[in-house]
Amino acid sequence: MKILITGGSGFIGSALIRFILSNTSDQVVNVDKLTYAGNQDNLLSVSDHRNYYFEKIDICDENKINEAFKYHSPDAVIHLAAESHVDRSIDKPMNFIETNLVGTYVMLEASRLYWQDLESSKKDRFRFHHVSTDEVYGDLNLDDNPFTEKSPYAPSSPYSATKAGSDHLVRSWGRTFNFPIIISNCSNNYGPYHFPEKLIPLTIINALSGRPIPIYGNGLQIRDWLYVEDHAEALYSIVTKSCVGETYNVGGNNEKTNIEVINIILNILDELAPKKLNDNGSYKDLITFVEDRPGHDKRYSIDASKILKDLNWKPRETFESGIYKTVKWFIENENWWQKIQVNNDFMKDKKESKL
Repeated sequence: MKILITGGSGFIGSALIRFILSNTSDQVVNVDKLTYAGNQDNLLSVSDHRNYYFEKIDICDENKINEAFKYHSPDAVIHLAAESHVDRSIDKPMNFIETNLVGTYVMLEASRLYWQDLESSKKDRFRFHHVSTDEVYGDLNLDDNPFTEKSPYAPSSPYSATKAGSDHLVRSWGRTFNFPIIISNCSNNYGPYHFPEKLIPLTIINALSGRPIPIYGNGLQIRDWLYVEDHAEALYSIVTKSCVGETYNVGGNNEKTNIEVINIILNILDELAPKKLNDNGSYKDLITFVEDRPGHDKRYSIDASKILKDLNWKPRETFESGIYKTVKWFIENENWWQKIQVNNDFMKDKKESKL
């Protein structure tokens, strides 16, 4: 099987590519523009693999995307490429409209035109898997039931609105053109190679660097946390096992407040890297509360029972085991994140993550 993956040099995409090449005999075509979050260092361990192909292409470039389909003849598409940082969407929403909406349209049309000309057996096997977010559902109160695949859409930010729009585009291509689509909506990912603007890596890096650790508002916003390598396994199961037209929520069964997450991280750092601080205090001394972000969602929660029932997938990692692995990885891979910090202007100006 040959799978074309958009955004494969990003955080989730690179985890998915490493999983496929390490655990299957499938071929992977990575289509990535290599913007700020696309990092070839994420794939150094598999860059020379015989089943790996890389194409530096903007998903909004119709001609080059069409050429990639003709040249590589994929059996499936996993569409991950997206702008995903809420703060960036508030600063420059047009970038999100272009990538998340126009880019998804280009991928859908290129895939459809390629698919309709396939011979029948390959046409029947083809899948277009669109990877989305739980943020399309809006947020929940403390006593609300978790999001299911039937939850109504109520996005709160330019980011989540453009992801909701891309979901609608994908479903409409399935309905109008009988195009073989699948959608998954995941909760917040974390793990190795996580781009340092997000809550967990930003907390780890600021702590190791002795800088303030900013927390929006009171820090009581609740998220469900999913270890990225568990998500990669789920994505592969969905594209290879699920039926056309299905939607799956993928969650980690780990609801925690932001302040709780930060305290867990800092406890691990106190254990693993106590000498990083200039004094004998705790990393918790670096916590700083800052003004909350406009429209900040209160709580996300995922009901992942459908994917367990249909595909027998559930996360392997608890939050405690996954976050320990994550903190340890960032301690041991300082060169990776230092290089990103030096090269990223947005991170120099921002003090907080999307959470």
